[in-house]
Amino acid sequence: MEFKHKPVLLNECIEGLNIKKDGIYVDGTLGGAGHSKEILNHLSNTGLLIGIDQDLEALDAAKKNLSSFNNVVYIHDNHDNIDKILQKLEIQKVDGILLDLGVSSYQLDEKSRGFSYMEDAKLDMRMDRTKKLTAEEVVNSYTEEELAKIFFEYGEEKYSKNIAKNICMARKNKNITTTKELVKIIEESIPQSKQNNGHPAKRTFQAIRIEVNDELKPLHDTILKSINCLKPEGRLAVITFHSLEDRIVKNAYIEAVGKCTCPPDIPYCVCGNISLGKIVNKKPIVANEEEQKSNSRSRSAKLRIFERNNK
Repeated sequence: MEFKHKPVLLNECIEGLNIKKDGIYVDGTLGGAGHSKEILNHLSNTGLLIGIDQDLEALDAAKKNLSSFNNVVYIHDNHDNIDKILQKLEIQKVDGILLDLGVSSYQLDEKSRGFSYMEDAKLDMRMDRTKKLTAEEVVNSYTEEELAKIFFEYGEEKYSKNIAKNICMARKNKNITTTKELVKIIEESIPQSKQNNGHPAKRTFQAIRIEVNDELKPLHDTILKSINCLKPEGRLAVITFHSLEDRIVKNAYIEAVGKCTCPPDIPYCVCGNISLGKIVNKKPIVANEEEQKSNSRSRSAKLRIFERNNK
């Protein structure tokens, strides 16, 4: 299966992972397997890729895309459980982990999933369709205050209160069931003069998707778990697509590096601080101009890489 969206920051990810031919690598957000295919191209037959995705349809698509490779293990689960997944596979540590956060290219390409504000579809937005909470339920059952809070905190939407108010007014007549209906309400809630910075529904859709899939709350712990799953000099590469995710990843990396609190005049450390490694790139890596022109999804992408120490 071919996808409209190319893997974001592909070359930068491969370079950042510093792939060993016989290593064990984890793609925690397998999606359509664009990144995974390139990782596998850098592995020998003795290397191994573990592909994790909570979306069964994405897993099926990935299996077709990677059908020529026989050194892949497919796991239907959430990357938040990476430590337990590796335990079940009886793998103690791995050489590298990639997390491409947010909605996957596969999900964007599947119009019926309701992730895109550009296509008319049923309000769903579940990455794992075995879960119960949908975008339709969020939009139609959350209180006005709850909606406004989600739109503001997860979408950084300035007009969160107005959008929430208009959603609650509209649903009094009938439930809001499609992306087209929701987009119309959002567009009418934001002044025309303020609709010149991308699509007006972008931030609200992002916020609803984050709420439906509980994307932010576990992220800090997931980053630390992933670092703890790395072999010495193993690397974690994380791509984020908005400032909330990026801030969490950055702070988790800083925590993993650790900081000695001993007075400078003491000749050796006595505070007990344990550093897990180092941040490879102090500033996030972003897509070059050419990629940003050819793939709009890459414009907001930021890549941060962490390397486990050799202890």
